Amino acid sequence: MAERGDGRPAEPGAGFELPLLLFAGFRTVIDGLHRDLAGQGHPDMRPAYGYALQAVGVEGATASEIGRRLGVSKQAAGKTVEKLESLGYVERADDPSDGRRKLVRLTARGIDVLVRSAEGFDRLRAEWVRALGAERVRALEDDLRTMAPDGAFRLDVASWFNG
Repeated sequence: MAERGDGRPAEPGAGFELPLLLFAGFRTVIDGLHRDLAGQGHPDMRPAYGYALQAVGVEGATASEIGRRLGVSKQAAGKTVEKLESLGYVERADDPSDGRRKLVRLTARGIDVLVRSAEGFDRLRAEWVRALGAERVRALEDDLRTMAPDGAFRLDVASWFNG
């Protein structure tokens, strides 16, 4: 149970407890996914890399586009791209529509980790269904959709956490 700040347990339903519980649920799912990915040949994957791979997308993107999608500078996006390239998840190639630009594209390894991530999220959701029941999980998802404004999910989540 969360504490009030003075060492005493929080009252159930205390306002600050809701975001902590939501975050703890998020961490439980994300940490479980990354344990799975590590066991499936992707030990170096980090949550921020998943957002970056999503920002690259199936068509590829320039470092500037990746930065905009992630809400970070072109330089920060470039550093992440360099790391992903060194791990074999992306490659740089000439842009066929503009020879002056370089596109970042997913490699087979990058596609593999995204496919495994999607499968892992499905497996983890199934665990929640087994523990809580399908109706409660659907209701939780519906309630969160109701409370989250349209467009609330953005790829720049990682930069929001990092300031």
